Parts: sequence; C-alpha cells; structure tokens
Amino acid sequence: MPRKPIDITVPDLSGRRAVVTGASDGMGLGIATRLAAAGAEVVMPVRSTRKGEAALAAIEKAAPGAKASLRDLDLSSLDSVAALGETLRAEGDPIHILVGNAGVMTPPDRQTTADGFELQFGTNHLGHFALVARLLPLLRAGRARVTSQISVAARSGRINWDDLNWERSYDGMRAYRQSKIAFGLFGLELERRSRAQGWGITSTLSHPGVAPTSLLAARPELGRGQDTVQVRLIRALSARGILVGTVETAKLPALMAATDPAAGPDVLYGPSGPGGLGGPPAAQRLYRPLRDEEEARRVWAVSERLTRTAFATT
Repeated sequence: MPRKPIDITVPDLSGRRAVVTGASDGMGLGIATRLAAAGAEVVMPVRSTRKGEAALAAIEKAAPGAKASLRDLDLSSLDSVAALGETLRAEGDPIHILVGNAGVMTPPDRQTTADGFELQFGTNHLGHFALVARLLPLLRAGRARVTSQISVAARSGRINWDDLNWERSYDGMRAYRQSKIAFGLFGLELERRSRAQGWGITSTLSHPGVAPTSLLAARPELGRGQDTVQVRLIRALSARGILVGTVETAKLPALMAATDPAAGPDVLYGPSGPGGLGGPPAAQRLYRPLRDEEEARRVWAVSERLTRTAFATT
C-alpha cells in the first residue's frame, strides 16, 4: 500500500537569512531546500566544496531562483568554527534561523577532533555550541530561532562526567547518546539564558526519528568501510512504510521547530508515530535526560571552558 504523504506548511520566509549545518546531503539538504523555496536566503556551511556545489545545484533545480550559498566549515575544528563566525560577522547580515543539523554517529573506533575531543562530542555538541557563541550578535540582531537537532538516542543515557572524551573505555553508541543529550541540554539552557538576558532568541529542539539517512551508511573517513546492518534494516523498513520514516519525512520536525510560528521552547519536535520513529511531526515531552536544569548549566559551563568561547551578556 502506498505511504500516505506527510508534509507541513512552511511560512513565507522572504527577507530572512537562514544558516543550516550539514546541508550538503540528506536531511540537511532537504531542510535547506524547503527554507530556500519559502524565500529565505540560505547559507550552507560545508566541509566538502564538491558536495556543497552539488547541493546548490539540487536546490536550484527544486526551487529555481532560490538564494543559497556556501561557506567553509568543519565542526570538528574550533579554528574552522571561529573562522566561519568571523566571516559571517564581517558580512554583517542578521541571522533569523539557525538549524544545527550536522552530525556524526558511532565510529567503530574512538576518533578525535582537531582539538583532541572525542569526535561525536566534539562535532555534534561542542562545534555547534561554539558556532552559536560566535554568531550570537547576528542571532540577537535577527531575533533568531535556533533549532538544535538531537536524536531518539537521547531518550536514554547520560553525560559521562568522569570521562567526557571516552579515553578510558570507548563505546560508540554511549558516546553518541552523550553528544546528543549535551546538545539538547545546551538548546534548553540557551532558551533560558535568552529569556533572562533579553537576547530575543528562541531556542527549540527537534529530532528526525529513524530514517535511512547517511549517518549509519558507509563512511570510510570514520573507519566504516560498508553500510551497517542497522541502516540496511532501516532502508528495508522505510521502503515498505513500516514503523520508521523516510529522508523526506525526517526533515519535517526540524522545519517545524525552526519555522512554525506556534513552535515554542521546552518541548521536543519529532515524529508522532510509535516510539517516535516515524510519522507526522508534533510537539512531544522532553526526554528524561533533558529535564535536569542543573545538568544543563553544568554542560554549558564545561562547554565554554573546553571551546574557549563565552556568550557575551551585553
């Protein structure tokens, strides 16, 4: 039986500037395309210029006349994050939407970022944390909506405070859960601090459910020479419309969190089907590991120290 189409309405975004990380393929490209089609000027910070140029061509084909452009960014390098921040601040244009979508998942062996952090913690959380800090003046100027893309994996697990970088005993999935819990706690704390400091930023959380994206596919640069068993199973289920979503539906929670005028903080936008794995996007209760405000403040403090960035309060 054909799968019933699932979609949302994205409002007119003419005159607004959006930044989307991880937009060179998959979900991120889908998010960037929809934002551009709605009239936003979309900035796509990418690691690979080749993939970025292919993504720009795909956006132009899907939405002729769309405004989209590339910038350089490697979230696993704090120097690269700082350089992008300097570039965008020099351009001086307010940012109205920021979607932190890029990420890596479960390298089979422990890897580190350019700054020595465990790769998932450093890329998925610390890189985005530093990016938001570097872009804070532009986000404040645009009274931005900042959407942090987490994962169903964040429904369990914890911050491994005794070994944040997994130097003593690496477990890829536990490290992935930590990175997404930390990123979610940051997003929630960003909202609280924005309210307290009058930054004018709204911070929302989303997760894509489970879909056949590239996260678990073959990634030689991560030491994964072939597709995982998990992604092969997900592809088979998705193709049959069983339980999980598609790449097309997986982008919708982030789009809702980033653009729906009614979207608000302190909830999690994700698929509303069984287990939150697929289905139409909707607001959901925060996962238990995200509900501890003291834990969020602790994540914020250690992230400022590790990334050597601070959020200006004036």
